[in-house]
Amino acid sequence: MKYLALYLLIINLAAALLCAADKSKARAGRRRISEKALFITSIIGGSVGMFATMCAIRHKTRHKRFMIGLPLIIIIQSVLFVWLLHIVA
Repeated sequence: MKYLALYLLIINLAAALLCAADKSKARAGRRRISEKALFITSIIGGSVGMFATMCAIRHKTRHKRFMIGLPLIIIIQSVLFVWLLHIVA
């Protein structure tokens, strides 16, 4: 279980950094990080970090795809996590 916690910490930090980097690139007019990459990072465990960073720096908050999709991913991941805890316990 500690390895899962470590993985989630690392992937959420990576997701937050990706989101911040995308905002920085947008401001500078440079090539952006793809929405697909942002969503994949969220799906593999970085959804909380991505969503928190999005809200904190107000990035992608006008995109319904992100403002609905990420909370949905968080809910699904939370249900899976509780289910996993129930099975392991």
